[in-house]
Amino acid sequence: MKNSDDNFTEGVHFYYNENNYIVFTEKYHLQRGYCCGNGCRHCPYSYENVSQPLKSKLLAQKHNDKKEHQK
Repeated sequence: MKNSDDNFTEGVHFYYNENNYIVFTEKYHLQRGYCCGNGCRHCPYSYENVSQPLKSKLLAQKHNDKKEHQK
């Protein structure tokens, strides 16, 4: 990532989910500049480095989530 770890802000670059795991935001991923291949929830790179079949599953899930939000 271009910025140092000192520039991370909770609520901007990450948040804690219901299991107290750190979840990186889309902003964080865009600043990093590439898909890490881990299937991150907010990946803006269409999971380009994620292996199949997980990639297809994540893309379908993202598509379904988007449709739900449009209702």
